[in-house]
Amino acid sequence: MKIRSAFRGWRTELLALVVAGSFLPNVALAIGIEDVVDGGNTYAWQRVELPGTYCSDGSQYRFWYYDSPTSTNLLISFEGGGACWDYPSCSGQTGILGAAHPNGIPSDYITSFEPQYVSPMVNGADPGIPLRPKQNIATNGWDVVYMPYCTGDTHVGNNVVTYTDPTGQNPPIVFRHVGYNNTVAALNYLHTRFPSINKLLITGFSAGGVASSAVYYQARRTLVPVQGYLLNDSGPIFPAPNATYNSRPLHVLITAQWNLQSLYNQLPASFDPNDFGSMNAMVATQFPSDRFAYTGYSSDYNFSRFSYERFYPGITQAGILQKWRQDQTNLINQIKNYSNYSYHVPWHRPINDSHCVAIITFIGSHACPTVRKKYWYEALEWPWTQSWKCPSGFTPFETFLQQWLVNNAQKRIVEKENYYNNEDPGMQIVGPLINDALAGV
Repeated sequence: MKIRSAFRGWRTELLALVVAGSFLPNVALAIGIEDVVDGGNTYAWQRVELPGTYCSDGSQYRFWYYDSPTSTNLLISFEGGGACWDYPSCSGQTGILGAAHPNGIPSDYITSFEPQYVSPMVNGADPGIPLRPKQNIATNGWDVVYMPYCTGDTHVGNNVVTYTDPTGQNPPIVFRHVGYNNTVAALNYLHTRFPSINKLLITGFSAGGVASSAVYYQARRTLVPVQGYLLNDSGPIFPAPNATYNSRPLHVLITAQWNLQSLYNQLPASFDPNDFGSMNAMVATQFPSDRFAYTGYSSDYNFSRFSYERFYPGITQAGILQKWRQDQTNLINQIKNYSNYSYHVPWHRPINDSHCVAIITFIGSHACPTVRKKYWYEALEWPWTQSWKCPSGFTPFETFLQQWLVNNAQKRIVEKENYYNNEDPGMQIVGPLINDALAGV
């Protein structure tokens, strides 16, 4: 995702809404500019630069932490931002289907848009947006570690590759897929910096979601918290034990290109190196008292493109989403066998191609297992503009998070096909503005 540069325009448009709203008595009190722009964090971040850690271009890798004076709970967030495994994707020729930050992480990166505004989990609050006030969430007040992403390998590779332009028109590029080394070095440092951890939450969105699952075993054993939690937001490692599974071509390729064997060698015998997706069952069995959760939309048309578009030539959007939903069903069928796993799977949100539940805002991240079309005699039920209805009541993501992380409750929701969010008046206002912000230049 390229999201930083468009934010100024988004703020301007939102401010215009606020000014217009000041003439509407029923709206004026619901929107304040401080709610609109105060979603970002203002932590006293500490930058860490460890010897021997690098970005893909060979520049220094750096990450940041915030030590809350009132908490012994620690959240580690792995940033998302695509992935790459050949010249077209690692050179940026494929556009969105490439990797973030190929030129490294600036020393002041933590003050830029993505670290400051994208993750409510990091910020401990669902930010204020038009008609929706800012709201603290379960991670409010926690210690926080922010792990930027610049290696194109979902933070878990261990390979330096020279990629050659297949057309011969451009010089080769040396790409350092060294995210695993960076991650391990950071974990070792954090064990010294945070020697006594009560709750440890490993999380990430998109490529960072993959990392949260793939490195949980190392993180849990290195940091030794009292209680461990894993929340994978839209970076699923789908089961793919053989060629009949949709994600098998991707897994085979990245295992070789990123040298994932370095990661696999550190895992216990309950992990099957022939099936990257066995990672989910492995962590559940290795840490039976810890709590695990997956969240992601069934209509995700971002991560799904990385998973299938270049492996199934000529595949359509409908074909991509069909494979995604098959793989997502396989994942749910796998993890529901473990009592320490929860899941929150909404169907669709017209923000960021339904990719990532817990970014920017939780609006539209609710899920309802009983959602259906209204019957004819329910047409006048509030809200009148909605043709969809949830008889059992929606579960907002912030409620799921509270019950799972604070109450240690098992929560499991898979939403059926519906387009409630498309008919939501608030979403119709906010969705396009957020999509403009996420689009970048």
